[in-house]
Amino acid sequence: MPVTQTTRTAAADSTGSLKRFSEGEHADEGQPDPWIREPAACDWRDRARKVEVPTDGCSARRPPVPLELDLKRLRFGTELLKRGFAKMQKGGVVMDVTNAEQALIAEEAGAVAVMALERVPADIRAAGGVARMADPVKIQEIMDAVTVPVMAKCRIGHEAEARALESLGVDMIDESEVLTPADPFFHVNKRGFEVPFVCGARNLGEAVRRTWEGAAMIRTKGEAGTGDVVEAVRHIRLVTAAIAELKDLDNDRLMSVGTKFADSYTKLLKEVRTAQGADPTVREADVVFAGATLDDITEGIYQVLLEIKKIQRLPVVNFAAGGVATPADAALMMLMGCDGVFVGSGIFKAENPETRGRAIVDAVAHFDDPSTVAEVSKGIGLAMKGLDAKALPIEARLQDRGW
Repeated sequence: MPVTQTTRTAAADSTGSLKRFSEGEHADEGQPDPWIREPAACDWRDRARKVEVPTDGCSARRPPVPLELDLKRLRFGTELLKRGFAKMQKGGVVMDVTNAEQALIAEEAGAVAVMALERVPADIRAAGGVARMADPVKIQEIMDAVTVPVMAKCRIGHEAEARALESLGVDMIDESEVLTPADPFFHVNKRGFEVPFVCGARNLGEAVRRTWEGAAMIRTKGEAGTGDVVEAVRHIRLVTAAIAELKDLDNDRLMSVGTKFADSYTKLLKEVRTAQGADPTVREADVVFAGATLDDITEGIYQVLLEIKKIQRLPVVNFAAGGVATPADAALMMLMGCDGVFVGSGIFKAENPETRGRAIVDAVAHFDDPSTVAEVSKGIGLAMKGLDAKALPIEARLQDRGW
């Protein structure tokens, strides 16, 4: 029977050692998780967009509305709701699908959401060329087939693709390095959207920049389409260790880190000024991204860093992605502190996708129970044919896309 949700009982510290939480303790500042997900009885999209009295099946799972809540302020698209939707996926598996049949298999296997795209990352890698947003007809077909949330990918920096996906009604947009980047200078300004975004990150700097831009979920980049989990492990270790380092920084040193992280937004102005023979120095009052000055961005990133230092984790959920191919891979990423797992090519490029999908869901749900991980790994057929990520030429590395 597919498992749809579990409460995290452990996470890895900066050294990679597993820390277990005592009864009542939780990975998020010791607070119980208010976003426990239960099996869907109706379509998430209907609950999110229709203003009507919910059916009994939906209302039974909604927490009571506080009497003092200002309903005029609680609207679709607020940061609260975008992060809340992302948090509802915690402890689950998001599966890449290319058609309605695969989407139904993923839903039956216990996926908390599906990622709609025309080709899985392994096929995108093999085909080469320019990879773009999927055909809206394909996305709509998948949305109509399942009741779990449906995500879709846009190219890095491609606001028009993101707007098109938002208009289709997808539940989350993945600004993805798997597709060919559209903007060599900037990512999408995600604050200007009502739909939540998930973005990849190789290190704390990328994670903080995407969070400041409005991402509701971060994931490791890994090396998509390889079936080699080593790069996903590298990325979560880098983020975890960097967060631990913040504990010993005073506010001045933390501001220095924020200044360094904000420097990525100055690339365009520096290039323009250098080409014109001018002083390339970018000053604090210069507008560098989405109407924000360098000073605005530095201060915003500093505030994100302050929160991370306090809670000792990212302020948004952090999933694993890129190279997860087996139940043990998925369990490993959860043991290292990830909140959930994306599986791209690892299910439908392997033997017995239905069995493997259920096994990965169960391994994520019971990541700290080795006997369960071993049991669900039995007899599920061959995993996808993998590529050694470290043997890839630089130009073939998808993880290097983005800044």
